[in-house]
Amino acid sequence: MINNVISPEYNEEGRVMRRVRSFVRRQGRLTKRQEEALESEWAEMGIDFVNEPFDFAKLFNNSNPVTLEIGFGMGASLVTMAAQNPDKNFLGIEVHAPGVGACLASAKEENVTNLRVMCHDAIEVLDFMIPNGSLEMVQLFFPDPWHKAKHNKRRIVQVPFAEKIRSKLIDGGVFHMATDWEPYAEHMLEVMTSVAGYENVSTTGDYVPRPESRPETKFEKRGQRLGHGVWDLMFKRI
Repeated sequence: MINNVISPEYNEEGRVMRRVRSFVRRQGRLTKRQEEALESEWAEMGIDFVNEPFDFAKLFNNSNPVTLEIGFGMGASLVTMAAQNPDKNFLGIEVHAPGVGACLASAKEENVTNLRVMCHDAIEVLDFMIPNGSLEMVQLFFPDPWHKAKHNKRRIVQVPFAEKIRSKLIDGGVFHMATDWEPYAEHMLEVMTSVAGYENVSTTGDYVPRPESRPETKFEKRGQRLGHGVWDLMFKRI
């Protein structure tokens, strides 16, 4: 049912370096709620990887704009966004099976119908399943910052990745990133500023205040209490 990449590392082209492990080998780490959701909700909301482009209108049974979130964690904010925006469609990709199970459980509890999820390498999904010019927004919230300088090249936000995201956005579509690690925010800003075909939404040329469209997570609120900052970046395809 699910093939997932665990704790992915990325090379300079944005491709996962650590490869696929099976859901079956990981299921001992699932809670009962997560396992039950994977079993009962996958057929309705889960998408298996295939080497074939999406027909989003067919997938969602409507022509509403599509937002893609890469690495949605436990899915709390993604489910909230989908519940608050029934006139939009959401596709989430997460490589950690317990997070996918938690997201499916929450979506079921909130009666969310405009959300689909995948448990696969996002780069392969982008390459083989996301048509060019099909997404209104791509969201990348709190990706692994790879703190050590020698590991910085493993960060997913690199020039080839940014160019790939741009190709998937509609004209005027937005790539929205957020991080609580300031050096990574600076890295993101440097990368995104260097890529042609993007315009920084920030009026100050750097970061934007957290938009209402991005719900605060429990992790984020806890960090704020400890004095940690959060940096949001939004770049529009032009």
